[in-house]
Amino acid sequence: MSREVLLLVDALAREKNVDKEIVYGALEHALAQATKKRYEGDVDIRVTIDREGGQFESFRRWHVVPDDAGLQLPDQEILHFEAMEQYPDIEVDEYIEEAIESVDFGRRFAQDAKQVMLQRVRDAEREQILADFLERGDSLVTGTIKRMERGEAVVESGKIEARLPRDQMIPKENLRIGDRVRAYILRIDRNARGPQVILSRTAPEFIMKLFELEVPEIEQGSLEVKSAARDPGVRAKIAVHTNDPRIDPIGTCVGMRGSRVQAVTGELGGERVDIVLWSEDPAQFVIGALAPANVSSIVVDEEKHAMDVVVDDENLAIAIGRSGQNVRLAAELTGWQINIMTAEQSADKSELETSAIRALFMQKLDVDQEVADILVDEGFASLEEIAYVPISEMLEIEALDEDTVNELRNRARDAIVSEAIASEEGVDGVEDALINLPGMDRVTAGKLGLAEVKTLSAFAGLAYDEFGAILALSAERARQLIKNEFDDVTDDEMKLIDAKYDDRAKAILAKAWSITETK
Repeated sequence: MSREVLLLVDALAREKNVDKEIVYGALEHALAQATKKRYEGDVDIRVTIDREGGQFESFRRWHVVPDDAGLQLPDQEILHFEAMEQYPDIEVDEYIEEAIESVDFGRRFAQDAKQVMLQRVRDAEREQILADFLERGDSLVTGTIKRMERGEAVVESGKIEARLPRDQMIPKENLRIGDRVRAYILRIDRNARGPQVILSRTAPEFIMKLFELEVPEIEQGSLEVKSAARDPGVRAKIAVHTNDPRIDPIGTCVGMRGSRVQAVTGELGGERVDIVLWSEDPAQFVIGALAPANVSSIVVDEEKHAMDVVVDDENLAIAIGRSGQNVRLAAELTGWQINIMTAEQSADKSELETSAIRALFMQKLDVDQEVADILVDEGFASLEEIAYVPISEMLEIEALDEDTVNELRNRARDAIVSEAIASEEGVDGVEDALINLPGMDRVTAGKLGLAEVKTLSAFAGLAYDEFGAILALSAERARQLIKNEFDDVTDDEMKLIDAKYDDRAKAILAKAWSITETK
């Protein structure tokens, strides 16, 4: 009988062109499955085959689990204290095994276990082919469309079958069986029953790899494609960079008479490609990414990772692009939020922000408009700056004497501490789902709690300006406004809400709405 085992393993290994160890594993699994049929419960069986003689042994085993965990799988588990009665030195997560009678390795077993074993061998064979394919390190696949399944294309490349989903095809391209196609390896789906290699022709990485094929300087390392953004089939932007002063990055990618960029465009179904010079300076990078629009000025907000880009009326439509395409691609390429505006809109926004900061200082520091304007004109934008910048900087302000500076700093610190204490007290009773909401913090949650907004559902019922009022105003004022249904917000308060919390309120509330709607 042992000789039959060895002969079977040898024959299957040669027939399927897989390692003998894989066949042994499949046979052990098949024997274990056949042995399990002798038991009523979902028992755990292990079978081991002697690689030299072909004899095999069978064991039933139990997994040792902590005493406080309980038995989730009673037929396969044993509590630690019970296991120690048999084996005093046994540890949690080890196994207890008991030798049991093995199945008869005969015709009946062959009939019952053949499919189980062959499926294991086929899976191992497919895994080996996939491993060999991935070992080559290729990011692009070139193959032939073998068949179409529910709008998806199955691409054959050597021994590998890959899947190109409908949503990863370039819009309006009409692929047919027999067509040669090139695509980027998007991911490997090891849980899929069919082709496990998932391809994409719309991913930004695809265009980066295409330029790598067409531009030798990229493969040589003297030129680098830093990032890419695409509106598949219509328009794309790539950012290129080099440390070699002898190389013109844009001209190198364009090629003689546009040959290189045209080759990429042809592969992408006529997709127009803008080649942008990458820069370490984010503002300069954004200006280049917005080409062909000319930028008048730019303001960088590091905290929000956003830029306000000012263009004249003639360049406004160019900067935005058809349906916002140009600014959207520029934002994806650079990784920055880009707000396009005219000079007039920029001035209005600046005035609104100034009014908001002035209102904040007047309210929190209890000063008149004249003092608040002095602080704003000197570039102060928050209570933290007044409280903690070096005192020498504030003493340089001619309009303020030393006593006034010290008083302002003390008031700013008191306001910060009072707000933090009040917010922390407000956290009591606020449900965890609200505290842990993406974008939320304890200070904000505390302000909501003080305003009697303590559940996710209650929070999701707020309008964004209501949320903004709670954040921007004192806890007492927020409570008062909630009771009065937000009818008595003053103009200055509303400016503060609009300027400082409009976008943040919308973003966090949108997340809350999505969660409550899902529930």
